[in-house]
Amino acid sequence: MQTYGYVRVSSTDQNEDRQLLALEELGIPPCNIFADKQSGKDFQRPEYNALTEKLAKDDLLYIKSIDRLGRNYEEILEQWRILTKDKGVDVVVIDMPILDTRVGKDLLGTFIADVILQLLSFVAQNERENIRQRQAEGIVAAKRRGVRFGRPEIIVPANFGELVRKWERRQLTTARMLQLCNMSQTTFYARLKEHRASR
Repeated sequence: MQTYGYVRVSSTDQNEDRQLLALEELGIPPCNIFADKQSGKDFQRPEYNALTEKLAKDDLLYIKSIDRLGRNYEEILEQWRILTKDKGVDVVVIDMPILDTRVGKDLLGTFIADVILQLLSFVAQNERENIRQRQAEGIVAAKRRGVRFGRPEIIVPANFGELVRKWERRQLTTARMLQLCNMSQTTFYARLKEHRASR
C-alpha cells in the first residue's frame, strides 16, 4: 500500500502552500505528492492524470478539500467513483474527516459516506456559483461608480498628426515613432488607423 497526496489550485497566481503543508504534516513523501496549477475552465490536469495512473488497489489518497477533485458537482462524484469503486483506492478528505473511506466499509457506512459526499459536492458547486454571481454583481456596481477595468487607455500625444507626417515622409523610423509615442507597435498601428480615418 502506498500513500499519496493531491493538490490543486485553479490558477498560477494562487498559492498551494496550505494544501502542501497539510499533506506534509501527514508524513506523505514529497515524491508521492502531485500538484496541478490549472484553471478549472478546461480542467486539464497532467499531475492528476499521472497520479491516477500510479494509484493501485488499497492505496491511500489524501486531499485537503472535496472540491480539489473536480470543478463541479458531477465531476467530483465521477472522480470519487473512479477512485473508490473502479480503482479500489481509499480516499481521505482532510477538511471533512467523515469522508474517510477506511472507516465504515460496511453497506451502511458506504451509504452514509455517499450521501455526505453528494451533499458536500452540491454545496461546493453552489458556493462557486455564488462567488461568481457576487463577482459579476460587484463588477456591475463598480462600473456604475465609474471604475474602469482592463489596461489603462494609452493617450495619443498632442503632436501625433505631426509625428505621423514625419514618419510617412521617412523622417522618423518606426522604432523612434514608437518611442516618441510611448506605444507598442500594435497600439501605434491602431491609433494610426483611427487618425487616418478622422482626416
